[in-house]
This record gives sequence, C-alpha cells and structure tokens, in this order.
Amino acid sequence: MKLRLFLPVILLAAFVLSCKEKNADPKNDTETNQWIYTNMKYWYYWTDHITGSPDYNKTPGDFFNSLLYKYDATTRPDGDRFSWMQESAKELEASLGGESKTSGMEYKLVYFPANTSNIVGIVLYVIPGSPAAKAGFVRGDVFSSVNGQKMTDSNYSKLLNTEDKTTYTLADIKDGTLKETTTTRDVTPIVLQEDPVFFDSVYTIGASKIGYVVYHQFIPEPFQANNQAYDKKLDAIFAKFKANSINALVLDLRYNPGGYVSSATNLSSLIGKVTANDIFYYKEYNKQVTETSLKKYGESYFYDKFVTKSQNVGSDLKNLVVLVSSRTASASELLINGLKPFMNVTLVGGKTVGKNVGSVTISDEKNGIKVGLQPIVSKSLNKDKKSDYHVGFEPDVKASEGNILYPYGDPRDPLLGEALFQITGTHVTRQGRNARVLAEEASAELSSSISRKAGGSNMFFDR
Repeated sequence: MKLRLFLPVILLAAFVLSCKEKNADPKNDTETNQWIYTNMKYWYYWTDHITGSPDYNKTPGDFFNSLLYKYDATTRPDGDRFSWMQESAKELEASLGGESKTSGMEYKLVYFPANTSNIVGIVLYVIPGSPAAKAGFVRGDVFSSVNGQKMTDSNYSKLLNTEDKTTYTLADIKDGTLKETTTTRDVTPIVLQEDPVFFDSVYTIGASKIGYVVYHQFIPEPFQANNQAYDKKLDAIFAKFKANSINALVLDLRYNPGGYVSSATNLSSLIGKVTANDIFYYKEYNKQVTETSLKKYGESYFYDKFVTKSQNVGSDLKNLVVLVSSRTASASELLINGLKPFMNVTLVGGKTVGKNVGSVTISDEKNGIKVGLQPIVSKSLNKDKKSDYHVGFEPDVKASEGNILYPYGDPRDPLLGEALFQITGTHVTRQGRNARVLAEEASAELSSSISRKAGGSNMFFDR
C-alpha cells in the first residue's frame, strides 16, 4: 500500500494499515469501499464523525463522500471543505507533482458585461513551450467564444471541460466595452510538467532594493524526479537576491493553491529571520494517529522546524509583501501563518481561501486499488499555536488585478504596483487605475482553471 505522507509517518502504514497481498486484478466496488473505510477511519481528521455502519453498495465516489464530515456555514462551520478522491491514483499523484494533461494556459472566467449571463475568459499565465504558448497566447489575452459558441454561465463548463482540440476566439476589453475579433487560436492539450518557479526580478527604487518572485505551486521537483530541482531554482533566485543586497521582498502567491510542505518549509526558510531551532508549524491529528505516532516517534513528530539556508535574506529584509487572492490557499497560507511570529507580513490583494488543514495521498495500486484518496488528516498551527485563518486571511491592502492584465514584473500590475508603493511610499507608475478603485470595479469572477489543479484549493499535503 502506498501512503504519500513523505514524513516519518510513511513507516506507520506498515503496522497500522497493513494490506493483505492479493491478485493485482482491479477490486470490485465493495472491496474498494472496504479499503477506503479502513484508511479513512484511521487517518481522517474528523474520524469520530464517520459512521459505524457504512453502505458498501455505493460506488466508490459516493461511498467516499458519504464518510465526510461536510462543511456547512450554519451547522458545521468546523466541517470538511477539502477532502477529495480521484478515480485514478496515478493521475492524482501526477497532478500533485505538477504533471497533467493541459493546454498550458490558466485563465479566470468573469461575467462581462457585469450583471449579464455572458462569460469571458482572461488568461492569467501561459506555461512556456506549451500548446497555448505555441498558439500565441500570453497573459492578459481575452477570449469570448469557444468552438464558435459565445460563452455563457449555462454552457461554459461543457465548452471548456474537454481534452480535445479547442478553438478560442479572441476579444478585447477597452473602456469597459467588449469588442469581438475574428482572431482564433487552436489548442490541443498534452501531458505537461509545469515549472512553478515562474518569474523573478529585482527593482531599485530610491533606497529600496526589492526582490520579486512569482511562484505558482509548492512542488520540490518534476513528477517522479528526486532532485529538488524547483526548490533549488528558488535557492538560486534567493542567492541572486542576496547578492543584490535586497532589503524588501514581494512574494507573488496570487495563483498558488498550495502543495508540498517540504517546499513551503524551504521557501519560508529562505525568507524568515529564523534559525533551524525555530518551529515553522505544528500538526494536530485525530486521537488515534496522535497516540500511535507519539509512541512511535515522540513529540518531534508533531512539528516541523525551519532549515538553515545560506541563501536566506531574512536578516536584511525591512519589508515582506505577499500578493494574495481568492486562489491563494493551503501551503501558501501555511507559509504566511508560519512567518507571522517572526516578521511583519503585509498582504496585498484579495481574501485567501482559508485552508488551515493538511491532507495525505493514500493509494494502493500494487494491490489493485485504482482510486487515490486525498483526505484531510491534520490541522496546522504556527509557533504561537495560532490557526485562526480557517475563513481566510484578509488582505492588509485590498486590491484587484482587474480585467486588463499586465505582464509579470510590470509595475502597472495593480497588485505589484501597490506592493511597491507599500514598500517605497512612491507610485512607480501613474499609468493604469488605482488598485483600490479596481477592487471595487472588477467584474464578478465565476471561477478559474486553477481550481482544477490537483484539487485546486484542496492542496496542502505533507512531504
């Protein structure tokens, strides 16, 4: 059986959740459901709420959902918003490692004009070398029709939820008006590995030397690699920041739905004024896991410390500004919460998701189980034992990127421009609209493709 916890707990599976060796033939639904129940009953954070008489006749997906202590704003405000199951364990594990079948284009969907049923897509970013990049898509592009049909709130899901070749018709937004064009671009998804370390730059504004880095997902390395390539890429960027003697940092997590704790620990250790003796975060499990792990591993099992990084810039930082949005979740929020006891963290953007809990990947392909589970198993707290962001972090400065998007690193970007203003007290550019004005004028967002990335805001798992 495979339990992707990537911490000493991985050894726990051997004596707590042992699996009988059977044929590698796929299990029928009843056997799969029994496997699901055994693992959920042990690991699930809300295990006390799991029924003692489950209905094994359900399909695995329905069975898994029947076990969850589901969130309800009125009756279960402490409930589960984030556990999920995927029919293919292989696809689950690949997506958590940044590999998926994709066009390489992430976008948001907004009502435009406002107060209508019309939908437009606005490209957030494009993976270099992807089909979307080769087709000519760039950040800020707008599309209003897919396969010849104008998007509305009743058809957008069917039009966009496909792995086949898709034809996008571009449009322009100018002075609050949408102008259709005849330009089309064809894109066919492929299996693609995304590098989450997307962009970096250094700004010199008066006495301020400001590092800027865009990070899209907490992934240490490409799927099935074992080289920490992406963590090392961040190390190299921070070594450059240190060589440039930066005294302020803008960390762009606006599109980062989370990822591996190991990468969150690595990045936090590059930023914070911390030592290897300082606690990054504490983990709270259910009673069964707590008792078993305490006996087996001791108290150190329940916390992670920062690590020593020669590239750390924490002692030189006067300002840390984190760009956030409604897509910022999980490991991104863990980093924010973990650094707060050690330094002032200024948040610019929108309210974050509010995921102060963690999950593990549980699979058993060796014994014929096809599905993969990603249940919530723990709650996270910082050094001061605070975990009060279950409803999301409110930004210190509310700002919206709006519908007209600028390239990464361009100070006309309302979020970056506001961050630079918070650091320097100076508006770097007077072009564009004020971030606070944009926050009020932005069209209502329906959803984004980022919500599909490895469970979207469901992402936060130990490694």
